[in-house]
Amino acid sequence: MSSEPRLRPADAPADLRAWLAALAARGALAVARDNLSLIDELAAVAKRTERDKAVLFPRPSGHDIPVVVNLFTQREWVADALGVSDDALLPHVLAAAQDPLPWVEVTSGAAQEVVHTEVDLLKQLPIPKHNELDSGPYITAGLLISRNPRTGVQNVAIHRCQISGPNRIGVLLLPRHTLAYYRMAEEAGEPLEIAIAIGVHPALLLASQAICALDEDEMGIAGALLGRPVEMVKCKTNGVRVPAHAEIVVEGRILPKVREPEGPFGEFPQYYGPRAAREVIAVDAVTHRRHPIFHTIVGGSFEHLVLGGVPREATLLQHLKRSFPNVLDVRLTRGGTCRYHLVVKIDKTSNGEPKNIILGAFGGHYDVKQVVVVDKDVDISSADEIEWAIATRFQADRDMVVVGGAQGSRLDPSTDDGIGAKLGLDATAPLTDDPLAFRRIHVKGEEEVDLSTALVKDPNAAFARLVAQLS
Repeated sequence: MSSEPRLRPADAPADLRAWLAALAARGALAVARDNLSLIDELAAVAKRTERDKAVLFPRPSGHDIPVVVNLFTQREWVADALGVSDDALLPHVLAAAQDPLPWVEVTSGAAQEVVHTEVDLLKQLPIPKHNELDSGPYITAGLLISRNPRTGVQNVAIHRCQISGPNRIGVLLLPRHTLAYYRMAEEAGEPLEIAIAIGVHPALLLASQAICALDEDEMGIAGALLGRPVEMVKCKTNGVRVPAHAEIVVEGRILPKVREPEGPFGEFPQYYGPRAAREVIAVDAVTHRRHPIFHTIVGGSFEHLVLGGVPREATLLQHLKRSFPNVLDVRLTRGGTCRYHLVVKIDKTSNGEPKNIILGAFGGHYDVKQVVVVDKDVDISSADEIEWAIATRFQADRDMVVVGGAQGSRLDPSTDDGIGAKLGLDATAPLTDDPLAFRRIHVKGEEEVDLSTALVKDPNAAFARLVAQLS
C-alpha cells in the first residue's frame, strides 16, 4: 500500500447530483418535456442526443421520479467526473486499482429515507424499456452488490435486470464474480443476498467495471478514485452493504435452483442478447431518497460503451506495460464496441516487437478480438489517424497475425458460442536509417495560428467586397 497521503482529485463532483450540476453548467444537460413515455420514447430521445448531451426527464410517463441518461457519452466526461485530465485518466484508474481505499460503514444514509416492503417495481420506480425488441423494462445502470457466502467480501458489478413481475427480476449472470458467489450459495441450498444500487457517483459506476480478482471489493477502487472512503450502510432486509448516498436501492435474493425466461435485450455489440432461462431475483424491499433520481443506460449506447471501456483500457495498459515498458497508451475503439478492438501506441525499438505486443494483448482479456499497434506519432483517439497508419505502414503479407480457435465474447454473434479468431495488425513504420522514409509531413506554424486574428469576423461581407472589386 502507498504511504503517501491521499488527495481528493481536484474539482471532482461530490455525488451524482453534483455531476448533473456540472453538466448543466457547461451546457451539456438537456431537459425533456414532461410525460415522454418510458417505453421506447425516452430511449429514442437519449439516442438522438447521446453524442453531446445528458438528458433529464422530469416526469416520464407521468412518474414522480425523474430519470437521467447519457452521463458518460464522451471519454472526457469520465475524466471530468473524477476531477482529472483526460491524459491522467488511465493512470488514475490504475493507481486506484493498485491502492484501493476500503469503504466505511455508517449507521444511516439518504438511500434509506423511504422504505417500501410491499414492492411493486413498475409502480414505485420509473424503469424504461430501451431497444425495440427488448423483452420489457430493464434496470441497466444499477450496481448489483453481492457478498461471498463464505468470506463476506462484497462484489460490485452491473448486470442487466429484466422486470419480470411486481417483485421479481430476471438477471443475466455471465461467468464472473457474482455468478461465482451465487454458485457457492446454490450449492449450499441457500439464496444469494444482493442489492441493486441505482443513482450513484460516477466513480462507483466506473469502479464496478474494473477487472479484479475474486474477493477484491470494487468499492475500494471507487474510494481511491474519489480520494475518500465510500460510505456504506447495511440493507434493511439482508446483510449487504450499499452506498449510503445512492438515490435508490433494490434489496433481494437470487433464488437457488430457479431459472425463468429473460431477454432478448439490446447489448453492447449492437445486437440482441438472446432469450434464455436465467437466474431470478426475489425483491424484498425498495428504499430511496425522499426525492430520488433514477439513472438508466440505453443498451448499446455510447454511455454503455464508454463506461465499460475505460476500466478495461486501464487494465490492458497495466498488463502490457509489465512485459513491454515502451507501450505508451491504449484505446478500445467505439467502432469495436469498446471491447473487441484495441489500439496500442508504442515507442518502437525493434521490428519484431509489435507482433509480441499483439500476442500479449490477446492474453490481456478474452474479449479482445483485433489489435492494431501504431507508432507514437499517431493519435489513437482518432479513427482517421488509426486508418491512416494502417493504410501507409501495414502490409498484409508481412504485418498480420491471425490466431484461430480462440476464446472470445459469447455476445459476439460472429463467433461459434464464443470461439473465434483473433487478428493483429502491425501498423508501425519499419525502423530505418532514412530520416524521411516515414516522416509525416508538417506545416510549420500550424499549431501557433490564432484563427480569431487570422480570419475576418464577417466573411460574407468581406467576400461581397472582394466580388465588387473584381467586377
